[in-house]
Amino acid sequence: MIVEVEDRSTKEPESLGYAVVPVASVEQRLDERQAVASRWFNLESTATRECGAAPGGGYRGRIHLRLCLEGGYHVLDEAAHVSSDFRPTAKQLWKPAVGVLELGILGARGLIPMKTRGAGGGGAKGSTDAYCVAKYGKKWVRTRTITDSFDPRWNEQYTWQVYDPCTVLTVGVFDNWRMFDAAGNRQDYRIGKVRIRVSTLESNRVYTASYPLLRLLPSGVKKMGEVQLAVRFACAALLPNTCAMYAQPMLPRMHHLRPLGVLQQDVLRVSAIMLVSEWLERSEPPLGQEVVRYMLDVNWHSWSNRRSRANWFRIMGVVSWAFGLARWIDDIRRWRNPTTTVLVHVLYLVLVWYPELVVPTASLYVFLIGAWYSRFRPRAPAGMDVRLSQADMVDADDLDEEFDPVPSTKPAEVVRARYDRLRILAARVQRLLGDLAAQGERVQALISWRDPRATKLFIGACLVVALVFYVVPPKMIAVALGFYFLRHPMFRDPMPPASLNFFRRLPSLSDRML
Repeated sequence: MIVEVEDRSTKEPESLGYAVVPVASVEQRLDERQAVASRWFNLESTATRECGAAPGGGYRGRIHLRLCLEGGYHVLDEAAHVSSDFRPTAKQLWKPAVGVLELGILGARGLIPMKTRGAGGGGAKGSTDAYCVAKYGKKWVRTRTITDSFDPRWNEQYTWQVYDPCTVLTVGVFDNWRMFDAAGNRQDYRIGKVRIRVSTLESNRVYTASYPLLRLLPSGVKKMGEVQLAVRFACAALLPNTCAMYAQPMLPRMHHLRPLGVLQQDVLRVSAIMLVSEWLERSEPPLGQEVVRYMLDVNWHSWSNRRSRANWFRIMGVVSWAFGLARWIDDIRRWRNPTTTVLVHVLYLVLVWYPELVVPTASLYVFLIGAWYSRFRPRAPAGMDVRLSQADMVDADDLDEEFDPVPSTKPAEVVRARYDRLRILAARVQRLLGDLAAQGERVQALISWRDPRATKLFIGACLVVALVFYVVPPKMIAVALGFYFLRHPMFRDPMPPASLNFFRRLPSLSDRML
């Protein structure tokens, strides 16, 4: 590491000297409680470095530095949601392994031709020279290359120590181009990859299945073939260490005591990817940078209209149960099924009169639902989902935009049209954020006296509610409110309730914005 001291008091910064610090000489600390000793370093003349002379000439003073290598952090080289390792850098902080992950790469079938070779008689035929790469934790493995085969058989087995079951194993299949290019100008072609989350595997059970190899191309999603894998997570079914992992934080202690910023994490991840790429490119046989970047999902955070739509549908899938519950409650209120509504009245009376039964009843209900859903649990780890990714109904222009690098290489008219489309989408988000802010400001306006009459009415109603709750038993109030909420439609006004009308009339700060 080179530390340079500059004088910035003038127009042009003037170098006062530099110090060279060997990283190997910097001590490593394990946590924030370990004190770090400061050291003095000699400043050398900048002219010494420019002329290529050895350090030690042109003494310009000394600089006082406190340096250390932080061993309590984990630097992510993968995307956080598909990470395969959360251990800190220092090995002294590693906890014992909770199990062993065994992977058998059996083979592939139905691979499509990736290259064309000359055949006898002047003809040409398609061929594929496939190999597999698997990554888990810090360990990368690569199978041998099976040449000229659409149904290669590897039958190779690998093992990893598992320190956290909530991690992801990544297996990729590639077509070897480097073996036919001595100059190294050709890159290996990506066929597809599969991710398997270790926590979805039952203990000591062997899963053998074929997973589709899917690639998203500018022309659309394409199935490149299938890969056959056998995987097993060997550990005790109810090992205390394994169960205790679910109550512990995923990242090391230093990430919570002195968290890194988002920008720092991105810079560290880019540096880690570069180091891993250089290290694997020097291995034998070498793994190209394109293979490492594909396995590590380097571009997962880039803008994609397809991913945005897929995330929206994921959110809708998460909250769909809430919408279903709201519809069920609305059916109860409207007496669509009188028998069910009467039973709900009886259950509500029991829970109000015996409130100690609320938590046990709710817990028993969740237990029964979970036990019922166990009949439909997945029997094997799932692969890539085309429908979840919205790749089966994506527009051609959206795909063209997704594969367009930054900065864009498209004509100005195309970029302008996409920018206008993005502005329309951003305007909807802006309007939604404005509506959410307005609702929160209306809540604040209840007691902020921006509308004096509304605030008087609200605090007066709060006083009446306080007096009523002091006088009337709470159970009687709960029964009255519940029965009023579930009253028959013939006693219900089709217009919005007075409380909602009052809230909508409260002022927000929208009228003060330019």
